Amino acid sequence: MRIGPAAVYCGRQDIVWGSARTVNPMDVIAPFSFGSLDTEDRRGVDAIRLRIPVGCMGEIDFRFCVFFVSMVLLNKRERLIIMSQLIIVSNRLPVSVEKEAEEFKLQQSMGGLATGLSSYHQNRESIWIGWNGIASDELRQKEPEEINRLLWEHDHCHSIFISSGELNLYYYGFCNRTLWPLFHNFPTFVAYDENQWQCYRNMNERFRDAVLNYAQPDDTIWVHDYHLMLLPGLLRQALPDAKIGFFLHTPFPSYEIYRLLPWRKEILKGLMGANLIGFHTHDYVNHFFNSVRRLIGMEHSFGQYMVNNHALIVDAFPMGIDYKRFAGKTEGKQKKEHVQSKWDENTKIILSVDRLDYTKGILHRLAAFDQFLEKHPEYHYKVTMLLIAVPSRTHVASYRELKDQLDQVIGRLNGKYASINWMPVWYFYRGFSLEKLIELYRIADVALLTPIRDGMNLIAKEFVAAQVDKQGGLILSEMAGAANELPEALIVNPNDTKAVAEAIYRALEIPAEEWSRRNRFMRERIRRYDIYTWVHDFMQHLESVVRKDQSIGTHRFRQKDEEQLITNYRRSAHRLLLFDLDEFLMDPDRMKSESPERPIMAEILMRLSREPDNEVVLLSGLDQDKLTDMFEKSSVHLYASQGAWIREYEEEWHEYLRPDTSWKQIITPILDSFVSRTPGSYIDEQAYSLFWHYEKVSPKLREARIAELKSTLIGLTANHDVKVGHGYSYIEVRSSGLSKARNVSFWLSSRSWDFILAIGDDWTDEEIFSVLPSSAYSIKIGSEWSKARFWISKPEEVQRLLDQLAGFQEISEK
Repeated sequence: MRIGPAAVYCGRQDIVWGSARTVNPMDVIAPFSFGSLDTEDRRGVDAIRLRIPVGCMGEIDFRFCVFFVSMVLLNKRERLIIMSQLIIVSNRLPVSVEKEAEEFKLQQSMGGLATGLSSYHQNRESIWIGWNGIASDELRQKEPEEINRLLWEHDHCHSIFISSGELNLYYYGFCNRTLWPLFHNFPTFVAYDENQWQCYRNMNERFRDAVLNYAQPDDTIWVHDYHLMLLPGLLRQALPDAKIGFFLHTPFPSYEIYRLLPWRKEILKGLMGANLIGFHTHDYVNHFFNSVRRLIGMEHSFGQYMVNNHALIVDAFPMGIDYKRFAGKTEGKQKKEHVQSKWDENTKIILSVDRLDYTKGILHRLAAFDQFLEKHPEYHYKVTMLLIAVPSRTHVASYRELKDQLDQVIGRLNGKYASINWMPVWYFYRGFSLEKLIELYRIADVALLTPIRDGMNLIAKEFVAAQVDKQGGLILSEMAGAANELPEALIVNPNDTKAVAEAIYRALEIPAEEWSRRNRFMRERIRRYDIYTWVHDFMQHLESVVRKDQSIGTHRFRQKDEEQLITNYRRSAHRLLLFDLDEFLMDPDRMKSESPERPIMAEILMRLSREPDNEVVLLSGLDQDKLTDMFEKSSVHLYASQGAWIREYEEEWHEYLRPDTSWKQIITPILDSFVSRTPGSYIDEQAYSLFWHYEKVSPKLREARIAELKSTLIGLTANHDVKVGHGYSYIEVRSSGLSKARNVSFWLSSRSWDFILAIGDDWTDEEIFSVLPSSAYSIKIGSEWSKARFWISKPEEVQRLLDQLAGFQEISEK
């Protein structure tokens, strides 16, 4: 995107100017105490970006920088080009800040998100926004700026600062005492606290403010995980045309679980501010669809929603790993020298690596290991479990209780089987470096990973990738997302202790050649869809949905379109106004007007029809009696029953067409049977149409009945002269001889019009839109695809627009 000559753009952290060939970089960078200088060619224009992290310089310095660069541009008369970037937003940064002897140091953060995305972040133009790991009330006055400077210089990261009290309510509270257990199907662990919810919302707003300090028009914003589920919606409100992606790294629960959350709708609406929502598996995608349908009442079309003013796609993207990082060659296993010299050369190692979390099923797998040792005494002294439990959320009571339980279980198990020269379980309550973990992956004979519920479980993929000799075996829970991609592993139900114990025995008995064969398939699958492919796949889908959204962006009726329409309306002298507004005319909530029997929309149409330059035509599916009551003594041209009956001005009704209706004898009993089997549905019979309405049917039953009825009707009507259509909350069967296109064509040919407006809310209105000239203003109510030039998502906007036109007319008459 270019901005005119000698322009400067400052987005609170970037100052960009051009051209690199005519501006000496050192002359320009001199006033800045720090920053990174990048040069890039875009469309033949050289551009320089000086990136300045927010909080690392004072406001006066910042204004001076803007002034200085502006003067350079004014002297050089150059053009500006803004370069797009990726903004990653997550609760934690890929690095954590630690304070040692009055100095701040950076450590790699734990967790799949930080490990997986950090490689990608380091290899492209991106900014990462998140929390640094230290409570803000533990810092002195100047230390936040120092931390942000360190983070920026090291890894282009920007820190959110969170106090201890906020951490207790937001992170340890709502995130990990409400969302985490609920999303992992542990409803008895869930706490519902209004104060925690309010803090969660406030923190999402703080993240929004940080993003807005960095975001430029062409940037991509990628929000991650359950800590920030309101953020896409907040960003959409501030940046209506932003490119926003969201990825959930946990499972998304079934509707029956998710509905327990008091703030369920707010979170769904927050998520739907994104252009693309990604989950690890299609099961989670379907759970999301079901919750949206049943709680918000929105149906998707092939995974796509139209949400207010933007398109949203929901799909599955199973997260990958940095394959090369784990599959790199080493000096072989080096089992005894590098890890644990006390083990006998023939000892089989069973590796268990997890964060200490009740969702990981650590106690369950210890029970299975106990049963294995009890049933197979021949493996005593020959097998050892290496159990690594990384400390997690120690501020949460349930996690402290789990730690106590784990200590006791391991103590009892070792006490039951251990001897002087053999310890069944080696227990490590700490994290390991990545290099050490890779060593452990390679020395292990079996990896035992049996979470009770897990979004993906990247450890399983890391273990398989690290099998350079391709002989280590994998036992994996079917409740982990990775199980869908690693079917060659031994897949088990983590709650079936006996089955897990038997899987341990099988894994140890399977020959190395067989594990080598299985691992070869799994490794190739992981290699093909690694972290970079995962990111590329997600970003490609995000670009695709945004391009598609922009391609119909001209159809979205925006403020500028409304202003142009009103201007053209006022300037024109021969206006044709075509309407199908049955939803307005029949909705009880819109019936209030001057007449107790007349909807307010009917009043507006009548006001428009009083203008001599207007011809107002209503093409309705309602019968003539209902329209007569609404438009008594009106100059609106009325077409009833889809055009079968016509009344012009105040003349009498006359029958324009009499289609065959013998098909009703066949279809009516079918619809009656569906009403009997579908509580909340009902039939509305018009002269030449039958409607099966389902707006009051429960969403779960509705989906099944709609599919069944449409399939039935299409089969029954194949040899009859009828059409089957699907409108908003109804299915319609009508005589095919009726044609709105024919009625509209008559009016189009009746004279030369300098202004044409057509607004419809029905599937049959596509016939109207298809015959209109390209200059006409055609508007579809609803955000589904249409032949209309524009669409409006909210019916209230149509009412407001027509009220403005009618109001202008009344002023003109006066």
